[in-house]
Amino acid sequence: MSILINKHTRVITQGITGKTGQFHTQACLEYGNGRHCFVAGVNPLKGGQSMAGIPIFGTVKEAKAETGATVSVIYVPPPFAAAAIDEAVDAELDLVICITEGIPVRDMIRTRHRMQGSKTQLLGPNCPGLITPGEIKIGIMPGHIHQRGRIGVVSRSGTLTYEAASQLASFGIGQSTVVGIGGDPVGGLRHIDVLKMFNDDPRTDAVIMVGEIGGDAEEQCARWIRDHMTKPVVGFIAGASAPPGKRMGHAGAIVSGGRGTAQEKLAVMKECGIHVTRNPADMGKLLASLVIPDYLPFD
Repeated sequence: MSILINKHTRVITQGITGKTGQFHTQACLEYGNGRHCFVAGVNPLKGGQSMAGIPIFGTVKEAKAETGATVSVIYVPPPFAAAAIDEAVDAELDLVICITEGIPVRDMIRTRHRMQGSKTQLLGPNCPGLITPGEIKIGIMPGHIHQRGRIGVVSRSGTLTYEAASQLASFGIGQSTVVGIGGDPVGGLRHIDVLKMFNDDPRTDAVIMVGEIGGDAEEQCARWIRDHMTKPVVGFIAGASAPPGKRMGHAGAIVSGGRGTAQEKLAVMKECGIHVTRNPADMGKLLASLVIPDYLPFD
């Protein structure tokens, strides 16, 4: 089983005719059931054309009506990306995955306000997407490092999303779904939302959670894990060396007023029963020690 997407998911690419949209859609087509899953593209100026055999429509509503798609992925440039999210929400898609980096915060505040009461879930922006190994990938992650299995991964950091999956694969441990939530200060699904899904998924046995400095989302999630999670969680926080007031990588990764530090987050996570590591190279080892009988990672 998986969360959010599977081999039956039907996907629209918004921004399919741009260089980035073309490149990554082609890679997704070649992975798993991609040829069956990616059914439409959208460009308001190129309706009626096609790309790699995928028909292009002028609007998301038209693409949904013609293909039955329920998910979209967005590669639209930053000035127009929030409007692309709005269009997908107005079309009442189930899930919108926004890969675009650099969307103005004001635009995202307005979009999140418009989404209130909507059934649409948003992943991103500024995220690598998600993958159900062996079935479908939506986004920019390298498919070859993932393998099918029973471990969930959720991460604010794109690079560490890949690193966690690669480390698990080195132990022969596969993943149920790997989700990159992105690190912008205003976005969609957060750790706690994805952890709830993994907790309810009968074929996810354990989870790796990768956070970053800034905000308090990881602390909130840790407290929910303490009270509700029935599966072991391995946790890591990136940005331990970041000086206060300096943004590191993601727009949301900033320590302000002495809050949101890696040390503070790790302390709360440990208190809440999460198996924490301060070394990103040990994420896979620590998880393996929890799910592989008799494995002793640090001997």
